[in-house]
Amino acid sequence: MRFSGFFCCYSVSHCSNKPTIKGIKYFFPSLYVWIFIHLEYIGVSKYKLSFFDEDTNQTIGRAQGKKSHLDNLFKVREWCRKYKVAFKINSVINTFNVDEDMRENITKLNPVRWKVFQCLLIDGENAGENSLREAERFVISDQQFQDFLDRHSSISCLVPESNQKMRDSYLILDEYMRFLDCREGRKDPSKSILDVGVEEAIQFSGFDEKMFLKRGGKYLWSKADMRLEW
Repeated sequence: MRFSGFFCCYSVSHCSNKPTIKGIKYFFPSLYVWIFIHLEYIGVSKYKLSFFDEDTNQTIGRAQGKKSHLDNLFKVREWCRKYKVAFKINSVINTFNVDEDMRENITKLNPVRWKVFQCLLIDGENAGENSLREAERFVISDQQFQDFLDRHSSISCLVPESNQKMRDSYLILDEYMRFLDCREGRKDPSKSILDVGVEEAIQFSGFDEKMFLKRGGKYLWSKADMRLEW
């Protein structure tokens, strides 16, 4: 595919017989040109950023040669402001950034939403014998995560997600259209919705609707609904 690695997420209103697309979020690694081609359809840009410190990026192997990830970040932020695309940031708090003070840079970037996750281990994915990645060295305690939140409590757009809030409050589908139940610390698949339908398969998703609402999963994200001042 020409834009391999690019993922679009459609927000669909499903409360009627005729679903309607409310907007589009997108995640991208480096395909910035895509933005300019589809500007009129883009409502939200979500940027994954866990480290402002360039040295930390080098230490964990996330650096891209001599490129500055901060330069790229602020460049994307300016594009979003110029072309009226709502800008959000996701950060995973871990061993290497838990003591970092991000207040100044987050304030400069001024995202509409800053999602802050506590590093979560999932057996078979980033932990365990047959995992794709080893993330044990990134894990922090609940108290360390809370200390980070306390340090950044002045940031009004901060939305925290501890391990407890995150684990069961998402509906996740794999490539076979199976819901993944994470309640036991691993991703246990349901039967495919293509075989049994959504209503039956979702019973085995482990989804906690109360926690979904508690963590602020239901919120205004459509650019039109936000009524932002550009």
